[in-house]
Amino acid sequence: MKIYGVTGWKNAGKTGLMERLVSEITGRGFTVSTLKHAHHATDVDQKGTDSYRHRDAGAQEVLLASGKRWALMHELRGAEEPSLEALLARMSPVDLVLIEGFKREPHPKVEAYREAAGNPLIARENDTVRAIATDTPLDIDRVQFDLDDTSAVADFILQEVGL
Repeated sequence: MKIYGVTGWKNAGKTGLMERLVSEITGRGFTVSTLKHAHHATDVDQKGTDSYRHRDAGAQEVLLASGKRWALMHELRGAEEPSLEALLARMSPVDLVLIEGFKREPHPKVEAYREAAGNPLIARENDTVRAIATDTPLDIDRVQFDLDDTSAVADFILQEVGL
């Protein structure tokens, strides 16, 4: 599987760019999965549901299945957060996995950048950022795209990974 990241600080436009890239790249006939890192305790389950009750009772994993989708919830129960490599190994094969976050990992990335957010450029300190999708021209020696030019960003990523 090919992997490529989208990184940036909060309110930089990462999630919107990810959403548009998934739509653009799958529209070109490629299979795409995503992996998103969250810095806070996150829960895809809701208190009171049967699956939540199973986890709350101490289950290590709960697999919730229906005719439309399935989701595997794995409780760390004090164990260390798994590495990006370990998480990728659990995913089914696809043409491309787009990774949101994981800015310190060594895979290639596009940085989403909004001037109004007021955050520093990650690309200035991180050479795994190969390009920047930005709402303003920047004084940095990296490929730059308009943050809303999803097609150009998709072209760049697909070329980078050889698809």
